[in-house]
Amino acid sequence: MTSAGPSASAAPSPRDDNRVLERTGWSPVRHFAERSVLGLLVVIAVGLGFGALLLLVRFHWSPLQSLDHAVADGLNHQVAGSDAKVAVLQQISSFGGRVFMIALVAVVVTMLLIRRRPRLALYLVVTGAGALILDPSLKTLVGRLRPVVESPVAHAPGNSFPSGHALGSMVVYGMLALVLLPMFRARWRPWFLALAGIIVLLIGFSRIALGVHFLSDVVAGWLLGIAWICTTAYAFRVWRREAGHPDEPVLHDGLEPEAGPDLRPAPAEGAVLPHPWAKGAEILVGWVLTFGLLYAFGYAVTRWNPGWDDGVPRWLQTFRTPALDDLSWWWSKAGDTHAILAISLVFCPIALALWRQWRPVLFLVLTMIGELTLFLTSAAAVGRPRPGVEQLDGQMPTSSFPSGHIAATICLWTAIAIIVMARVRSPWRWVFPVLAVLMPLGVALSRMYRGMHHPTDVLGAMLLTAAWLTVLWWTVRPNARAVTATEAARESRQLVGA
Repeated sequence: MTSAGPSASAAPSPRDDNRVLERTGWSPVRHFAERSVLGLLVVIAVGLGFGALLLLVRFHWSPLQSLDHAVADGLNHQVAGSDAKVAVLQQISSFGGRVFMIALVAVVVTMLLIRRRPRLALYLVVTGAGALILDPSLKTLVGRLRPVVESPVAHAPGNSFPSGHALGSMVVYGMLALVLLPMFRARWRPWFLALAGIIVLLIGFSRIALGVHFLSDVVAGWLLGIAWICTTAYAFRVWRREAGHPDEPVLHDGLEPEAGPDLRPAPAEGAVLPHPWAKGAEILVGWVLTFGLLYAFGYAVTRWNPGWDDGVPRWLQTFRTPALDDLSWWWSKAGDTHAILAISLVFCPIALALWRQWRPVLFLVLTMIGELTLFLTSAAAVGRPRPGVEQLDGQMPTSSFPSGHIAATICLWTAIAIIVMARVRSPWRWVFPVLAVLMPLGVALSRMYRGMHHPTDVLGAMLLTAAWLTVLWWTVRPNARAVTATEAARESRQLVGA
Protein backbone atom coordinates (compact mmCIF):
# COMPACT_ATOMS: atom_id res chain seq x y z
CA MET A 1 0.00 0.00 0.00
CA THR A 2 2.83 2.37 0.73
CA SER A 3 4.28 1.91 -2.77
CA ALA A 4 1.23 3.46 -4.34
CA GLY A 5 1.98 6.84 -2.84
CA PRO A 6 5.14 7.77 -4.83
CA SER A 7 3.77 6.54 -8.14
CA ALA A 8 0.61 8.52 -7.68
CA SER A 9 2.50 11.66 -6.70
CA ALA A 10 4.77 11.26 -9.74
CA ALA A 11 1.86 11.60 -12.16
CA PRO A 12 1.69 15.07 -13.81
CA SER A 13 -1.10 17.35 -12.67
CA PRO A 14 -2.49 20.69 -13.80
CA ARG A 15 -0.71 22.30 -10.85
CA ASP A 16 2.62 20.90 -12.12
CA ASP A 17 1.92 22.37 -15.56
CA ASN A 18 1.23 25.75 -13.97
CA ARG A 19 4.54 25.58 -12.11
CA VAL A 20 6.37 24.80 -15.37
CA LEU A 21 4.73 27.81 -17.01
CA GLU A 22 5.69 30.03 -14.07
CA ARG A 23 9.30 28.88 -14.33
CA THR A 24 9.77 28.98 -18.13
CA GLY A 25 7.21 31.57 -19.10
CA TRP A 26 4.93 31.44 -22.09
CA SER A 27 7.71 31.66 -24.70
CA PRO A 28 7.85 27.91 -25.56
CA VAL A 29 4.09 27.76 -25.90
CA ARG A 30 4.06 30.88 -28.06
CA HIS A 31 6.85 29.56 -30.28
CA PHE A 32 5.08 26.24 -30.70
CA ALA A 33 1.83 28.00 -31.59
CA GLU A 34 3.59 30.30 -34.05
CA ARG A 35 5.28 27.38 -35.82
CA SER A 36 2.05 25.41 -35.94
CA VAL A 37 0.05 28.32 -37.37
CA LEU A 38 2.79 29.14 -39.87
CA GLY A 39 2.97 25.53 -41.00
CA LEU A 40 -0.80 25.39 -41.35
CA LEU A 41 -0.79 28.55 -43.45
CA VAL A 42 1.94 27.13 -45.70
CA VAL A 43 -0.01 23.91 -46.26
CA ILE A 44 -3.21 25.87 -46.97
CA ALA A 45 -1.44 28.21 -49.40
CA VAL A 46 0.28 25.38 -51.24
CA GLY A 47 -2.93 23.35 -51.36
CA LEU A 48 -4.91 26.30 -52.70
CA GLY A 49 -2.23 26.92 -55.34
CA PHE A 50 -2.37 23.33 -56.52
CA GLY A 51 -6.17 23.35 -56.49
CA ALA A 52 -6.27 26.55 -58.54
CA LEU A 53 -3.90 25.09 -61.12
CA LEU A 54 -5.93 21.90 -61.25
CA LEU A 55 -9.14 23.80 -61.99
CA LEU A 56 -7.51 26.10 -64.54
CA VAL A 57 -6.04 23.14 -66.42
CA ARG A 58 -9.22 21.09 -66.13
CA PHE A 59 -11.36 23.88 -67.61
CA HIS A 60 -8.76 24.91 -70.25
CA TRP A 61 -8.18 28.50 -69.13
CA SER A 62 -6.84 30.28 -72.22
CA PRO A 63 -4.13 32.50 -70.62
CA LEU A 64 -2.57 29.49 -68.86
CA GLN A 65 -2.70 27.41 -72.04
CA SER A 66 -1.04 30.21 -73.99
CA LEU A 67 1.74 30.50 -71.42
CA ASP A 68 2.29 26.73 -71.36
CA HIS A 69 2.53 26.45 -75.13
CA ALA A 70 4.79 29.51 -75.44
CA VAL A 71 7.26 28.13 -72.88
CA ALA A 72 7.19 24.64 -74.46
CA ASP A 73 7.77 25.98 -77.98
CA GLY A 74 10.51 28.37 -76.87
CA LEU A 75 12.51 25.71 -75.05
CA ASN A 76 11.98 23.23 -77.88
CA HIS A 77 13.58 25.69 -80.33
CA GLN A 78 16.58 26.01 -78.00
CA VAL A 79 17.06 22.27 -77.49
CA ALA A 80 16.10 20.71 -80.84
CA GLY A 81 19.05 20.02 -83.10
CA SER A 82 21.61 19.70 -80.29
CA ASP A 83 22.31 16.11 -79.32
CA ALA A 84 24.54 17.28 -76.46
CA LYS A 85 21.79 19.38 -74.88
CA VAL A 86 19.29 16.56 -75.21
CA ALA A 87 21.71 14.07 -73.65
CA VAL A 88 22.39 16.39 -70.69
CA LEU A 89 18.68 17.03 -70.13
CA GLN A 90 17.86 13.33 -70.31
CA GLN A 91 20.58 12.55 -67.77
CA ILE A 92 19.22 15.21 -65.41
CA SER A 93 15.70 13.91 -65.94
CA SER A 94 16.80 10.37 -65.06
CA PHE A 95 17.52 11.51 -61.49
CA GLY A 96 13.78 12.08 -61.15
CA GLY A 97 12.80 8.79 -62.75
CA ARG A 98 10.77 6.29 -60.78
CA VAL A 99 13.33 3.46 -60.95
CA PHE A 100 16.22 5.65 -59.79
CA MET A 101 14.28 7.25 -56.93
CA ILE A 102 12.83 3.95 -55.68
CA ALA A 103 16.35 2.49 -55.63
CA LEU A 104 17.66 5.58 -53.82
CA VAL A 105 14.95 5.43 -51.17
CA ALA A 106 15.44 1.66 -50.77
CA VAL A 107 19.16 2.14 -50.08
CA VAL A 108 18.53 4.91 -47.53
CA VAL A 109 15.78 2.87 -45.84
CA THR A 110 18.19 -0.07 -45.57
CA MET A 111 20.83 2.20 -44.04
CA LEU A 112 18.32 3.57 -41.51
CA LEU A 113 17.26 0.07 -40.49
CA ILE A 114 20.90 -0.93 -40.07
CA ARG A 115 21.44 2.14 -37.87
CA ARG A 116 18.32 1.21 -35.86
CA ARG A 117 16.16 4.14 -36.90
CA PRO A 118 12.99 2.28 -37.97
CA ARG A 119 10.72 5.30 -37.40
CA LEU A 120 12.58 7.37 -39.99
CA ALA A 121 12.66 4.39 -42.37
CA LEU A 122 8.90 3.97 -42.06
CA TYR A 123 8.42 7.70 -42.68
CA LEU A 124 10.31 7.41 -45.97
CA VAL A 125 8.32 4.36 -47.05
CA VAL A 126 4.93 5.89 -46.25
CA THR A 127 5.72 9.29 -47.76
CA GLY A 128 7.20 7.76 -50.91
CA ALA A 129 4.29 5.35 -51.31
CA GLY A 130 1.87 8.26 -51.08
CA ALA A 131 3.61 10.00 -53.96
CA LEU A 132 3.39 6.82 -56.04
CA ILE A 133 -0.37 6.75 -55.46
CA LEU A 134 -1.03 10.46 -56.01
CA ASP A 135 0.71 10.75 -59.39
CA PRO A 136 -1.24 8.20 -61.50
CA SER A 137 -4.51 8.99 -59.73
CA LEU A 138 -4.40 12.68 -60.59
CA LYS A 139 -3.15 12.00 -64.11
CA THR A 140 -6.19 9.82 -64.71
CA LEU A 141 -8.53 12.37 -63.12
CA VAL A 142 -7.34 15.31 -65.22
CA GLY A 143 -6.55 13.45 -68.45
CA ARG A 144 -4.37 16.19 -69.94
CA LEU A 145 -2.44 15.29 -73.10
CA ARG A 146 1.30 15.88 -73.32
CA PRO A 147 2.72 18.83 -75.28
CA VAL A 148 2.98 18.66 -79.07
CA VAL A 149 6.08 20.56 -80.20
CA GLU A 150 7.55 21.25 -83.61
CA SER A 151 10.69 19.11 -83.17
CA PRO A 152 10.13 16.35 -80.57
CA VAL A 153 13.32 15.27 -78.81
CA ALA A 154 11.81 12.93 -76.19
CA HIS A 155 8.68 10.94 -75.55
CA ALA A 156 6.87 9.83 -72.40
CA PRO A 157 3.85 7.58 -71.86
CA GLY A 158 0.64 8.52 -70.07
CA ASN A 159 -1.00 11.85 -69.34
CA SER A 160 0.71 15.11 -68.54
CA PHE A 161 -0.79 16.73 -65.40
CA PRO A 162 0.83 16.78 -62.88
CA SER A 163 4.44 15.99 -63.72
CA GLY A 164 5.38 12.72 -62.04
CA HIS A 165 9.06 13.62 -62.14
CA ALA A 166 8.39 16.98 -60.46
CA LEU A 167 6.13 15.46 -57.82
CA GLY A 168 8.39 12.49 -57.16
CA SER A 169 11.61 14.50 -56.99
CA MET A 170 10.06 17.07 -54.64
CA VAL A 171 8.82 14.32 -52.33
CA VAL A 172 11.91 12.09 -52.47
CA TYR A 173 14.63 14.73 -52.22
CA GLY A 174 12.54 16.76 -49.78
CA MET A 175 11.91 13.89 -47.38
CA LEU A 176 15.53 12.72 -47.66
CA ALA A 177 16.66 16.24 -46.77
CA LEU A 178 14.42 16.29 -43.68
CA VAL A 179 15.58 12.85 -42.57
CA LEU A 180 19.32 13.29 -43.21
CA LEU A 181 19.64 16.90 -42.04
CA PRO A 182 20.80 16.02 -38.49
CA MET A 183 23.89 14.26 -39.86
CA PHE A 184 25.33 17.63 -40.94
CA ARG A 185 26.78 20.36 -38.80
CA ALA A 186 24.70 23.53 -38.53
CA ARG A 187 26.81 25.53 -41.00
CA TRP A 188 26.47 22.86 -43.71
CA ARG A 189 22.72 22.36 -43.46
CA PRO A 190 21.70 25.34 -45.63
CA TRP A 191 24.03 24.08 -48.36
CA PHE A 192 22.53 20.59 -48.15
CA LEU A 193 19.00 21.98 -48.43
CA ALA A 194 20.08 24.23 -51.30
CA LEU A 195 21.57 21.25 -53.14
CA ALA A 196 18.33 19.27 -52.77
CA GLY A 197 16.37 22.29 -54.04
CA ILE A 198 18.63 22.75 -57.07
CA ILE A 199 18.26 19.08 -58.01
CA VAL A 200 14.46 19.37 -57.87
CA LEU A 201 14.48 22.57 -59.96
CA LEU A 202 16.77 21.08 -62.59
CA ILE A 203 14.64 17.94 -62.91
CA GLY A 204 11.52 20.04 -63.42
CA PHE A 205 13.24 22.24 -65.99
CA SER A 206 14.51 19.19 -67.89
CA ARG A 207 10.97 17.84 -68.26
CA ILE A 208 9.77 21.12 -69.79
CA ALA A 209 12.83 21.49 -72.02
CA LEU A 210 12.45 17.93 -73.32
CA GLY A 211 8.91 18.78 -74.35
CA VAL A 212 7.16 16.09 -72.29
CA HIS A 213 5.50 18.46 -69.80
CA PHE A 214 4.00 21.92 -69.66
CA LEU A 215 5.16 24.53 -67.17
CA SER A 216 1.92 24.19 -65.20
CA ASP A 217 2.42 20.40 -64.98
CA VAL A 218 5.78 20.88 -63.28
CA VAL A 219 4.63 23.66 -60.93
CA ALA A 220 1.62 21.57 -59.94
CA GLY A 221 3.89 18.61 -59.18
CA TRP A 222 6.07 20.79 -56.97
CA LEU A 223 3.11 22.24 -55.07
CA LEU A 224 1.53 18.85 -54.51
CA GLY A 225 4.86 17.44 -53.37
CA ILE A 226 5.34 20.25 -50.84
CA ALA A 227 1.82 19.76 -49.50
CA TRP A 228 2.35 16.02 -49.11
CA ILE A 229 5.72 16.46 -47.35
CA CYS A 230 4.22 19.01 -44.95
CA THR A 231 1.34 16.67 -44.15
CA THR A 232 3.50 13.63 -43.48
CA ALA A 233 6.08 15.67 -41.54
CA TYR A 234 3.32 16.96 -39.24
CA ALA A 235 2.04 13.40 -38.76
CA PHE A 236 5.60 12.33 -37.90
CA ARG A 237 5.83 15.14 -35.35
CA VAL A 238 2.62 13.95 -33.67
CA TRP A 239 4.02 10.41 -33.66
CA ARG A 240 7.20 11.66 -31.95
CA ARG A 241 5.17 13.43 -29.28
CA GLU A 242 3.12 10.30 -28.62
CA ALA A 243 6.35 8.27 -28.38
CA GLY A 244 7.62 10.51 -25.58
CA HIS A 245 9.59 13.22 -27.37
CA PRO A 246 8.02 16.48 -26.18
CA ASP A 247 10.65 18.67 -27.87
CA GLU A 248 9.43 19.94 -31.23
CA PRO A 249 12.23 20.19 -33.83
CA VAL A 250 12.23 23.10 -36.24
CA LEU A 251 13.00 22.78 -39.93
CA HIS A 252 16.76 23.31 -39.69
CA ASP A 253 17.05 20.49 -37.10
CA GLY A 254 15.46 17.82 -39.30
CA LEU A 255 12.70 15.41 -38.38
CA GLU A 256 14.60 13.62 -35.61
CA PRO A 257 17.53 15.70 -34.28
CA GLU A 258 18.59 13.05 -31.75
CA ALA A 259 19.31 10.68 -34.67
CA GLY A 260 22.34 12.76 -35.67
CA PRO A 261 25.02 10.44 -34.15
CA ASP A 262 23.44 7.40 -35.83
CA LEU A 263 23.11 9.15 -39.19
CA ARG A 264 26.70 10.33 -39.35
CA PRO A 265 28.66 8.00 -41.65
CA ALA A 266 31.66 7.15 -39.45
CA PRO A 267 31.47 8.96 -36.11
CA ALA A 268 34.13 6.85 -34.36
CA GLU A 269 36.67 6.62 -37.19
CA GLY A 270 39.90 8.57 -37.07
CA ALA A 271 42.09 9.39 -40.05
CA VAL A 272 41.09 7.27 -43.05
CA LEU A 273 44.64 7.12 -44.41
CA PRO A 274 47.75 8.30 -42.57
CA HIS A 275 49.99 10.54 -44.67
CA PRO A 276 47.49 10.87 -47.56
CA TRP A 277 49.93 12.66 -49.91
CA ALA A 278 52.52 9.91 -49.52
CA LYS A 279 49.81 7.27 -50.05
CA GLY A 280 48.61 9.09 -53.14
CA ALA A 281 52.13 9.05 -54.58
CA GLU A 282 52.44 5.33 -53.86
CA ILE A 283 49.11 4.61 -55.57
CA LEU A 284 50.13 6.67 -58.60
CA VAL A 285 53.44 4.79 -58.91
CA GLY A 286 51.55 1.49 -58.62
CA TRP A 287 49.14 2.58 -61.34
CA VAL A 288 52.01 3.40 -63.70
CA LEU A 289 53.69 0.04 -63.06
CA THR A 290 50.40 -1.79 -63.62
CA PHE A 291 49.90 0.02 -66.89
CA GLY A 292 53.45 -0.95 -67.94
CA LEU A 293 52.71 -4.62 -67.26
CA LEU A 294 49.47 -4.45 -69.23
CA TYR A 295 51.05 -2.67 -72.17
CA ALA A 296 53.94 -5.15 -72.33
CA PHE A 297 51.61 -8.15 -72.20
CA GLY A 298 49.18 -6.62 -74.69
CA TYR A 299 51.99 -5.74 -77.11
CA ALA A 300 53.33 -9.30 -76.91
CA VAL A 301 50.02 -11.10 -77.57
CA THR A 302 49.06 -8.68 -80.35
CA ARG A 303 52.33 -9.24 -82.22
CA TRP A 304 52.46 -12.97 -81.40
CA ASN A 305 48.73 -13.63 -82.05
CA PRO A 306 48.72 -17.39 -81.38
CA GLY A 307 46.33 -19.47 -83.46
CA TRP A 308 44.44 -20.86 -80.45
CA ASP A 309 43.61 -17.28 -79.41
CA ASP A 310 41.26 -16.93 -82.39
CA GLY A 311 40.36 -20.61 -82.30
CA VAL A 312 38.50 -20.45 -78.98
CA PRO A 313 35.94 -17.80 -80.10
CA ARG A 314 35.47 -19.73 -83.38
CA TRP A 315 34.88 -22.93 -81.44
CA LEU A 316 32.39 -21.25 -79.10
CA GLN A 317 30.60 -19.82 -82.13
CA THR A 318 29.63 -23.34 -83.20
CA PHE A 319 27.40 -23.66 -80.10
CA ARG A 320 25.31 -20.57 -80.84
CA THR A 321 21.56 -20.90 -80.47
CA PRO A 322 18.89 -18.23 -79.84
CA ALA A 323 18.56 -19.35 -76.22
CA LEU A 324 22.33 -19.22 -75.59
CA ASP A 325 22.51 -15.87 -77.36
CA ASP A 326 19.97 -14.46 -74.90
CA LEU A 327 21.72 -16.05 -71.91
CA SER A 328 25.11 -14.71 -73.01
CA TRP A 329 23.61 -11.26 -73.45
CA TRP A 330 22.40 -11.24 -69.85
CA TRP A 331 25.74 -12.53 -68.54
CA SER A 332 27.51 -9.90 -70.59
CA LYS A 333 25.26 -7.15 -69.16
CA ALA A 334 26.30 -8.23 -65.66
CA GLY A 335 29.75 -6.84 -66.44
CA ASP A 336 28.85 -3.63 -68.25
CA THR A 337 29.28 -0.14 -66.84
CA HIS A 338 25.68 0.30 -65.67
CA ALA A 339 25.57 -2.96 -63.71
CA ILE A 340 28.99 -2.44 -62.12
CA LEU A 341 28.14 1.14 -61.16
CA ALA A 342 24.75 0.13 -59.73
CA ILE A 343 26.26 -2.61 -57.55
CA SER A 344 28.98 -0.24 -56.34
CA LEU A 345 26.46 2.50 -55.48
CA VAL A 346 24.39 0.03 -53.48
CA PHE A 347 27.27 -1.70 -51.69
CA CYS A 348 29.18 1.41 -50.60
CA PRO A 349 26.45 3.11 -48.51
CA ILE A 350 25.35 -0.19 -46.99
CA ALA A 351 28.97 -1.01 -46.09
CA LEU A 352 29.32 2.45 -44.54
CA ALA A 353 26.14 1.95 -42.52
CA LEU A 354 27.22 -1.49 -41.30
CA TRP A 355 30.87 -0.97 -40.41
CA ARG A 356 30.99 2.84 -39.98
CA GLN A 357 34.37 3.09 -41.70
CA TRP A 358 35.37 5.00 -44.83
CA ARG A 359 38.42 2.86 -45.52
CA PRO A 360 36.63 -0.12 -47.14
CA VAL A 361 34.54 2.29 -49.21
CA LEU A 362 37.69 4.12 -50.31
CA PHE A 363 39.25 0.78 -51.23
CA LEU A 364 36.33 -0.16 -53.48
CA VAL A 365 36.13 3.29 -55.07
CA LEU A 366 39.85 3.35 -55.86
CA THR A 367 39.60 -0.21 -57.19
CA MET A 368 36.93 0.72 -59.72
CA ILE A 369 38.46 4.08 -60.70
CA GLY A 370 41.82 2.40 -61.26
CA GLU A 371 40.24 -0.43 -63.26
CA LEU A 372 38.41 1.99 -65.55
CA THR A 373 41.42 4.22 -66.20
CA LEU A 374 43.80 1.28 -66.68
CA PHE A 375 41.40 -0.40 -69.09
CA LEU A 376 40.85 2.72 -71.20
CA THR A 377 44.52 3.67 -71.42
CA SER A 378 45.69 0.11 -72.10
CA ALA A 379 43.03 -0.46 -74.76
CA ALA A 380 43.99 2.79 -76.49
CA ALA A 381 47.74 2.04 -76.29
CA VAL A 382 47.56 -1.60 -77.45
CA GLY A 383 44.86 -1.16 -80.10
CA ARG A 384 44.20 -4.86 -80.58
CA PRO A 385 41.47 -5.82 -83.12
CA ARG A 386 38.51 -7.94 -82.10
CA PRO A 387 38.41 -11.68 -82.96
CA GLY A 388 37.79 -12.55 -86.60
CA VAL A 389 34.31 -13.98 -85.99
CA GLU A 390 30.79 -12.59 -86.07
CA GLN A 391 30.49 -10.14 -83.19
CA LEU A 392 27.01 -10.23 -81.70
CA ASP A 393 27.44 -6.86 -79.94
CA GLY A 394 28.49 -5.02 -83.11
CA GLN A 395 31.20 -2.41 -83.35
CA MET A 396 32.68 -1.39 -79.98
CA PRO A 397 34.40 1.95 -79.26
CA THR A 398 37.42 0.33 -77.61
CA SER A 399 39.92 -2.30 -78.72
CA SER A 400 39.91 -5.92 -77.63
CA PHE A 401 42.73 -5.95 -75.03
CA PRO A 402 42.09 -6.10 -72.12
CA SER A 403 38.43 -6.98 -71.62
CA GLY A 404 36.78 -4.14 -69.72
CA HIS A 405 33.72 -6.20 -68.84
CA ILE A 406 35.79 -8.99 -67.32
CA ALA A 407 38.27 -6.69 -65.55
CA ALA A 408 35.46 -4.66 -63.97
CA THR A 409 33.64 -7.80 -62.82
CA ILE A 410 36.74 -9.39 -61.29
CA CYS A 411 37.78 -6.14 -59.57
CA LEU A 412 34.33 -5.45 -58.15
CA TRP A 413 33.52 -8.86 -56.71
CA THR A 414 37.07 -9.54 -55.51
CA ALA A 415 37.19 -6.20 -53.69
CA ILE A 416 33.79 -6.86 -52.09
CA ALA A 417 34.94 -10.33 -51.01
CA ILE A 418 38.10 -8.88 -49.44
CA ILE A 419 36.02 -6.34 -47.49
CA VAL A 420 33.31 -8.75 -46.35
CA MET A 421 35.54 -11.67 -45.33
CA ALA A 422 37.33 -9.55 -42.73
CA ARG A 423 34.15 -8.09 -41.21
CA VAL A 424 31.52 -10.82 -41.25
CA ARG A 425 31.65 -13.86 -38.98
CA SER A 426 28.62 -15.67 -40.41
CA PRO A 427 29.11 -18.62 -42.78
CA TRP A 428 27.17 -16.57 -45.36
CA ARG A 429 30.32 -14.56 -45.96
CA TRP A 430 31.58 -17.38 -48.22
CA VAL A 431 28.92 -16.37 -50.73
CA PHE A 432 31.08 -13.44 -51.80
CA PRO A 433 34.26 -15.40 -52.69
CA VAL A 434 32.03 -17.75 -54.67
CA LEU A 435 30.55 -14.77 -56.53
CA ALA A 436 34.08 -13.45 -57.12
CA VAL A 437 34.72 -16.65 -59.10
CA LEU A 438 31.37 -17.35 -60.74
CA MET A 439 30.53 -13.84 -61.93
CA PRO A 440 33.80 -13.24 -63.86
CA LEU A 441 33.69 -16.78 -65.24
CA GLY A 442 30.19 -16.27 -66.63
CA VAL A 443 31.07 -12.85 -68.07
CA ALA A 444 34.28 -14.20 -69.66
CA LEU A 445 32.50 -17.11 -71.35
CA SER A 446 29.72 -14.84 -72.59
CA ARG A 447 32.15 -12.27 -74.03
CA MET A 448 34.12 -14.92 -75.91
CA TYR A 449 30.94 -16.70 -77.02
CA ARG A 450 29.66 -13.43 -78.46
CA GLY A 451 32.91 -13.00 -80.39
CA MET A 452 34.04 -9.90 -78.52
CA HIS A 453 37.27 -11.14 -76.91
CA HIS A 454 40.20 -13.55 -77.18
CA PRO A 455 41.28 -15.75 -74.26
CA THR A 456 44.40 -13.58 -73.86
CA ASP A 457 42.11 -10.56 -73.40
CA VAL A 458 40.70 -12.42 -70.40
CA LEU A 459 44.24 -13.06 -69.15
CA GLY A 460 44.91 -9.34 -69.52
CA ALA A 461 41.87 -8.57 -67.34
CA MET A 462 43.15 -11.02 -64.72
CA LEU A 463 46.61 -9.40 -64.82
CA LEU A 464 45.04 -5.96 -64.39
CA THR A 465 43.05 -7.11 -61.37
CA ALA A 466 45.92 -8.94 -59.68
CA ALA A 467 48.39 -6.09 -60.09
CA TRP A 468 46.01 -3.26 -59.19
CA LEU A 469 44.47 -4.94 -56.14
CA THR A 470 47.96 -5.79 -54.90
CA VAL A 471 48.88 -2.10 -55.12
CA LEU A 472 45.77 -1.04 -53.21
CA TRP A 473 46.13 -3.84 -50.66
CA TRP A 474 49.56 -2.57 -49.59
CA THR A 475 48.75 1.14 -49.77
CA VAL A 476 45.15 1.45 -48.55
CA ARG A 477 45.18 -1.55 -46.19
CA PRO A 478 41.40 -2.06 -46.49
CA ASN A 479 41.15 -4.42 -43.53
CA ALA A 480 43.23 -2.42 -41.09
CA ARG A 481 41.19 -1.95 -37.90
CA ALA A 482 38.39 -4.04 -39.45
CA VAL A 483 35.43 -4.51 -37.11
CA THR A 484 32.13 -6.31 -37.29
CA ALA A 485 28.86 -4.40 -37.46
CA THR A 486 28.19 -5.07 -33.76
CA GLU A 487 31.63 -3.83 -32.73
CA ALA A 488 31.29 -0.72 -34.90
CA ALA A 489 27.92 0.13 -33.31
CA ARG A 490 29.37 -0.35 -29.83
CA GLU A 491 32.30 1.95 -30.56
CA SER A 492 29.99 4.64 -31.91
CA ARG A 493 27.72 4.45 -28.84
CA GLN A 494 30.73 4.72 -26.54
CA LEU A 495 31.96 7.78 -28.42
CA VAL A 496 28.55 9.47 -28.23
CA GLY A 497 28.24 8.61 -24.52
CA ALA A 498 31.67 10.06 -23.82
